[in-house]
Amino acid sequence: MVPHLRKAFNEAFTPGRYQTFLNDLDSLHPGAIAFRVAETPVFADKAFTQKMLDACESIIDTITAPGFKDITERAIPQNEFVPGETPHSHMIAFDFGVCINEDHELEPQLIEMQGFPTLFGFQAYYPEIVKKHFDIPANYSHYLNGYDQTTYLAMLKKLLLGNHATENVVLLEIKPHEQKTKIDFYCTQDYTGIQPVCITELTAEGKNLFYLNNGKKTAIKRIYNRVIFDDLKSQSGLVTGIDITKEWDVEWIPHPNWFYRISKFTLPFIHQPHVPKTYFLNEVKQIPQDLENYVLKPLFSFAGQGVIIDIEPADLAKIKDPENWILQRKVKYADIIQTPDIPAKAEIRLMYVWPDGDARPHAAINLARLSKGKMIGVRYNKDKTWVGGSVCFFETY
Repeated sequence: MVPHLRKAFNEAFTPGRYQTFLNDLDSLHPGAIAFRVAETPVFADKAFTQKMLDACESIIDTITAPGFKDITERAIPQNEFVPGETPHSHMIAFDFGVCINEDHELEPQLIEMQGFPTLFGFQAYYPEIVKKHFDIPANYSHYLNGYDQTTYLAMLKKLLLGNHATENVVLLEIKPHEQKTKIDFYCTQDYTGIQPVCITELTAEGKNLFYLNNGKKTAIKRIYNRVIFDDLKSQSGLVTGIDITKEWDVEWIPHPNWFYRISKFTLPFIHQPHVPKTYFLNEVKQIPQDLENYVLKPLFSFAGQGVIIDIEPADLAKIKDPENWILQRKVKYADIIQTPDIPAKAEIRLMYVWPDGDARPHAAINLARLSKGKMIGVRYNKDKTWVGGSVCFFETY
């Protein structure tokens, strides 16, 4: 996206250099990186970065507006509402595709957003290893709003712990040591001391939750929540005596309800040039004649499951609950990242934090993903190179 930096990076790249980088990256927690790490970072100049930030601020205007909770109440499935909701989501992720518009100009387009954590720990570690092995200009940073590694990690630790001792805060997940994102859990523990704990390991006394900390029964006062309910429901044979949708004497960060409030459900309420037009399917009175220019997405799914890219009218007719689907205008990803064979597409996820006491969330760090398939994701990029997890370095001065 910054032609001279792309040219310089590609010319200096060798498979051997990449393998040395991967070996170093893996050395902190050997074998814990369960996803493909791309050969290259993404570079974004000030103008492109500002377009993404402007779009996020417009969306945040909607999220912080009076009545937002009212219009998103239906977003939370009835059997998944969790008591004790916080006034806001402490973490938000905005996914932008690097797209090309009708004037053949690069522009960001929002693909999805989530009031849920992402790789806030790993993305503080991984780009530092990138910088060790590849030439990243001094005026480019993977942080936003003036953060560096020291100030970012200090903020993250304070955000996650709140006013509690480390041992009273847990990162809650389903079989955390089997998740593809387990490297993030381990990095989070390295930086903050918070342990990853499986939901099956929790015990309860009244409204109080406990876990075993090095064999010692320890009270849980705050949960860094990484449990996705769709994932939980799909786990056949998972034995847990704890129903996390009950009222427990714990603080949540972020609270599970925000996973639904800030999600695909919110998109129809956003009207901004860098947010594709989106409609609840039950509110579409007439099927667009150019249906091929739309994508159909279920509201309650994750990791791209159930998405229909090439829609036929028959697909719409089959849907029994149109209120739980959105019809979204397709965007045209730009084949912008030059690689040794075919160019790659890119998505950039801006990762926002919302500390208590702040009127609005702010951008802190990011991740990026590269793809050569129809969509971003492992299933569309098998046996391809220069694809996978990455990071964007933003021009700072």
